[in-house]
Amino acid sequence: MTRPKATAIGFIAVLLWSLLALLTVGSAPAPALLLNAICFTIGGTLGLIWTAASGGLGRLRGVSWKIYAFGTLGLFGYHALYFSALRLAPAAEAGLIAYLWPLLIVLFSGLLPGERLRAGHLTGGILGFAGAAVIITGGNAGFQAEYLPGYMLALACALTWSGYSVMSRRFGTAPTSSVAVFCMAAAIASWGLHFALEETVWPAGTLGWASTLLLGLGPVGLAFYVWDIGVKQGDIQLLGTCSYAAPLLSTLILVLAGVAAASWALGLAAALITGGALIAARASAAGAESRTSAE
Repeated sequence: MTRPKATAIGFIAVLLWSLLALLTVGSAPAPALLLNAICFTIGGTLGLIWTAASGGLGRLRGVSWKIYAFGTLGLFGYHALYFSALRLAPAAEAGLIAYLWPLLIVLFSGLLPGERLRAGHLTGGILGFAGAAVIITGGNAGFQAEYLPGYMLALACALTWSGYSVMSRRFGTAPTSSVAVFCMAAAIASWGLHFALEETVWPAGTLGWASTLLLGLGPVGLAFYVWDIGVKQGDIQLLGTCSYAAPLLSTLILVLAGVAAASWALGLAAALITGGALIAARASAAGAESRTSAE
């Protein structure tokens, strides 16, 4: 698979994650860990069915337990930390800190073999983060010391997902189908924590179950498989910068659905995120030309 094609496949995850907020709203009143458990079960089951149908179950037996542990901690850890952070700190501020992960991917990827961090990638990542900051906080972030535990969990969340994404590159020999095992293990952990910590409240009505099913199929399902392809075989720095399209698209979708109102922040964020992505794309193109000439 070519690098541009893998990058495009990875970007499908960003598009799917842009539906996360709308579908989460629709899945109410299911509590966070229960929703996590249901969605990971759906995503993992479908992944195993696809793997079995394609004759790939044999390859799963050859994957090291260390890789399974790493992947499970990445998927489950990110969501557990994210939900916990939003319970202990205001959603806007905690969400902003958590959305450091695309910028951290850009920075950490420079440490990978065969990758080089260019000024355009860094500039694009910073602009993208600025756009995310505007759209998540509405320009009115106010950090308070009493919410420090929540802020620290949000930072751990950003470090977890960026670390998982970058380190996945080092486990490039593991088949993408191994993500199905990550999902199933994360589902088991989520079910256990749900029954220990939450009251069971199922999604309400047809809308609730439809939203939950779509979550499991897309943002908490297919997204992990295509993201695995993108970070292992694609341009991870460009993917990191373009990931800031997720909060922008998510807000646009909420506006179109009538859940949120349009604002000046939306236009400013769009300009910052789009500009950052274009700068990062130019840096990636320059890098590709350098590699081609070197060959």
